[in-house]
Amino acid sequence: MKIHVLGSAAGGGFPQWNCNCSNCYGIRNGKVSASRRTQSSIAVSINEEQWLLLNASPDIHTQFENFPDIHPKKGLRDTGVAAVILVDSQINHSSGLLALREGCPIDVYTTEVVQQDLTTVFPVFSMLEHWNGGIRWHNLELDNKPFQIDAVDNLQITPVLLSGKGSPYSSHPSNALAGNNTGLYIEDLEYGGTLFYAPRIGEQEPHLNYYFENADCVLVDGTFWREDEMIEAGVGTAMAREMGHLPQSGDGGMIQYLRSFPDTRKILIHINNTNPILIENSPQRDILRNKNIEVAYDGMEISLAQPQQDRFFQAI
Repeated sequence: MKIHVLGSAAGGGFPQWNCNCSNCYGIRNGKVSASRRTQSSIAVSINEEQWLLLNASPDIHTQFENFPDIHPKKGLRDTGVAAVILVDSQINHSSGLLALREGCPIDVYTTEVVQQDLTTVFPVFSMLEHWNGGIRWHNLELDNKPFQIDAVDNLQITPVLLSGKGSPYSSHPSNALAGNNTGLYIEDLEYGGTLFYAPRIGEQEPHLNYYFENADCVLVDGTFWREDEMIEAGVGTAMAREMGHLPQSGDGGMIQYLRSFPDTRKILIHINNTNPILIENSPQRDILRNKNIEVAYDGMEISLAQPQQDRFFQAI
């Protein structure tokens, strides 16, 4: 399985266009050692021709231009995007569909709750009906049953129920309604690699242990370092968990949780512009390195479970 990180930042990207926090000011003025990041999305493939897009960020045009494997190759109009799965209806995960309008119809998988949001309060799906049939919606069932997508060979996907609020504009923003927030457990049926993708985790839930333990790699919520990060940075008033994100540090935080899965490769994604782990030489980044936790970056490529022959030659 090949995984390409198209974007690794939380909503607003890094630096955020209207933010002058120490991180954003520092990268604009060359004061910190850090890399610019677009808003989070990844692409997954077995054959590096058919790509499953997980979330569609507002930065999707730039992300695709920086990723030649997804460029048109077979005709005047073509794409490597075979299908799209959205894990929620947040603007930074769904509005990129509007930039894909020239490629409609597009197969998009979401839960019913997300589909409702994207046809009513944030009617992306409805708007796209005016472009060649728009979205071909498929229900992302939360029944613990894996499924396959016809256009993407040898990938099996299990949607995983996650607690979490809906988007701010949702008809049900304050309710932990099933389907507001979804994780994805993805299995490579050809070579055996497994990935758990969850850019938004609000709490440690017992049923998630299976996926963290059995995945070769987890790409999970790296939004905030500390619970009161927005307050400490002077740019907000909400706590991390109030916003639906488990902070990395502190009792019950993501670092503590990940310690329970020593054999799993751990990568943080969806990183907020205020998070000190964005700074390469920060003490917080050193803590992660010492605990074998990686920080995703735009353009990062991950290979899981290579063919047996490749592994043999690497071993010798």
